[in-house]
Amino acid sequence: MRETNVLAINRISPAERARIEAVDPAVRVTDAGGWFDGEIRDTWPAYTSSRYLSPTSAGHGTREERDRLLSKAEIILGGWPYPLDLRARAPHLRWFHQRPAGASNLRLGDLWGGDVIVTTSRGVGSTLAIAEYAVAGILYFAKGLNRVALDRETGSFDHRPYRSLLLDGKTACVVGAGGIGQDVGRLCAGLGMRVVGTRRTPQPGAPLPDGFNKIGGPSDLDGFLGQSDVVVICCQWTPETDRLFNTERFARMKPGSILVNVARGEIIDEDALVDALQRDHLRGAVLDVYVGEFEHPPPKRLWSDPRVMITPHVSGASDENRHGAIDIFCDNLRAYLDGRPLRNVIDWQRGY
Repeated sequence: MRETNVLAINRISPAERARIEAVDPAVRVTDAGGWFDGEIRDTWPAYTSSRYLSPTSAGHGTREERDRLLSKAEIILGGWPYPLDLRARAPHLRWFHQRPAGASNLRLGDLWGGDVIVTTSRGVGSTLAIAEYAVAGILYFAKGLNRVALDRETGSFDHRPYRSLLLDGKTACVVGAGGIGQDVGRLCAGLGMRVVGTRRTPQPGAPLPDGFNKIGGPSDLDGFLGQSDVVVICCQWTPETDRLFNTERFARMKPGSILVNVARGEIIDEDALVDALQRDHLRGAVLDVYVGEFEHPPPKRLWSDPRVMITPHVSGASDENRHGAIDIFCDNLRAYLDGRPLRNVIDWQRGY
């Protein structure tokens, strides 16, 4: 029986390790969680390290010992952040699975565009938690709750600026009606909203996801924006979606609408967003992401604006762990051992 070596380069729990080893007797798991933290501190921005690594962790073993671990790995289970030179140091690597759902996290490393199969946890992440966050952000501005802190600072109430919206009967546009986007649409429909959405490759005639009134393609986005009171960005960051929301798109948005971004900051042209806010074209913007979020704090021009709510990429957090990264990894591991195709393989040309 040929052994299959799985190297976990980010921390896994004993229960997760047991689940992986239970897939097949040939599987051998090496838990190297924390071993590469020192390298990550040396190669990633300090802001990234302080956000994602334990302040007391400096890594384990020598460079030679870590190289030996990588040289034996046929499969690597990784997370965020990760060593940027994995491919160069793992000559026998055939498959890398990253626990996050987004593919764009891997653009900085040498796996991107290479010959190693790379899969993600797209569609099995904390989709419901992210959707609830999006709805919370919508309500925050729809009910004028951003005014609360301003009234507290002045020590007096000003009732007129609250201008609460009734969401029942309003239209929500979901940009990227995949796993997260479909949960967003379903919750918005539960509030009585009409829901439209876009997908990269819509399927005409296919049943609509729960709560959606219409699904279109990228070419339908501009038409949807003019009729939407709420726009929620849930799509992948690809060359096609880079700065998708630019000056022209903001101009097409309905005056007084609310923008929510739970995808990637680079999908929004932040200069154009600032301009739209200064022109009072938007009621508010909810940003769980921003350009350069792994390298530095949010830009002050956005963070200081009371019409902008910025959070540190926490939309997927909750008191329940419903992230399915280990589920899809174990399913794919079984398929890998059986010689069957894997789910969620990144298409390098498509970008996810």
